[in-house]
Amino acid sequence: MNEIKDNTVSVVFVSLLLDLLAFTMILPLLPALLDHYKEIEKGNGLYSTIFNHMKSIQVFFDAPDKVSTVLYGGFLGSMYSFLQFLGSPIIGALSDIYGRKPLMLLCLTGISLSYLLWALSTNFGIFVLARFAGGISKGNISLSMAVISDVTSPKTRGKAMALVGIAFSVGFVVGPMIGAFFAWISSGNREGTWYVIPALFALFLALSDLFFVAYYLKESLATKNRATTLAKGLSGVISYINPVDLFQFNGVLNLNRKDQQDLKILGRAYFIYLFIYSGLEFTLTFLTHHTFGFTSMQQGWMFLWIGLIMATLQGGWVRHIPPNRTKIISELGLWLIIPAFICVGIATNVQVLCIGIFLFAVSTAMVVTCMMTLVTRIGPENQKGAITGIFRSLGALARACGPIVASSAFWCIGSATTYLTGALLLALPPLILRSIRTL
Repeated sequence: MNEIKDNTVSVVFVSLLLDLLAFTMILPLLPALLDHYKEIEKGNGLYSTIFNHMKSIQVFFDAPDKVSTVLYGGFLGSMYSFLQFLGSPIIGALSDIYGRKPLMLLCLTGISLSYLLWALSTNFGIFVLARFAGGISKGNISLSMAVISDVTSPKTRGKAMALVGIAFSVGFVVGPMIGAFFAWISSGNREGTWYVIPALFALFLALSDLFFVAYYLKESLATKNRATTLAKGLSGVISYINPVDLFQFNGVLNLNRKDQQDLKILGRAYFIYLFIYSGLEFTLTFLTHHTFGFTSMQQGWMFLWIGLIMATLQGGWVRHIPPNRTKIISELGLWLIIPAFICVGIATNVQVLCIGIFLFAVSTAMVVTCMMTLVTRIGPENQKGAITGIFRSLGALARACGPIVASSAFWCIGSATTYLTGALLLALPPLILRSIRTL
């Protein structure tokens, strides 16, 4: 039995890695893709309409011309996160009824379709449709957490959840490198449909993931442990996407009072943390470029080292944290992000900046994995899909809104004030999390 469980965790790890490699390889290609659609539309079309709105925001903030393109990328990222916010809790709740594997295959099929649409995106409208399909199908992440929760005990769950963190770290290191390679080989020829080759490679990774899961993943949720119904009626469906209901975890059935209270505390702490964190993380490229003159290559090296530090910590230390220390390490990581952003905000030289970035990487490695582990310990077993889906949905909503607010603050009140204010507000999540006495 343990062998089956270990095999399931390994399958989830490989599936996430393939998914994240395909997802992140587009990141270095995005500026060139946006330039491509701008050129072929020649001022007429969806790209130009949205770009004019981004340009007006850039002018309003009196930001450099280059920022309008960065904000455009931020708009696409926020749209993608917002779609995850809509899809993840519903997909998670459906998996509690119909099983993890059917919903996982459905998500991976949608993700594969999104890369096929990217390969066929002869105009910006099709490309946006591809991103739409990918975002709404991204419930596979919360399903992966639910699968791990199904096959592990509270004692071994932290170790398994750390593998999710490792998959993210490796994916966000190697994936952009693959994308940078495709950007390099196509740099001399950006005519026609140059993006088809990287799009087809992403499709290959996605299809490999789909067939791998179809063949190797065993259904982790036994029929006897499944929920019998989804929340009833239109109001029930709305409870999975209404932010007020999400923060209350109203879409989860049969929660006792203590579990619901603990989930509400965790959800609030996670949302506030990711809202501020994702915003400051997004503006980090603004800061390193305009304050320290970092090139795109130097920024790439910076994120490479962040990913390597995170992967090393998650693989060598975080996955071995005892269950009774998971909450303590979560709080420690939440406190550690405060001096990280203070160092980044006040940095006048690269040495201080590097200290802040190092603390940033260490904190991230601790917080995300440990909080994912904590949330899987709460609530009835036949509702883990809904619980992890709602938790991921709150994170996606935070990532959709945080960059918009932080970017606005960055250009209105300056980088130092933005980072110091963010660091001050980041004292709230660990204080909120501390109110959970036993977990």
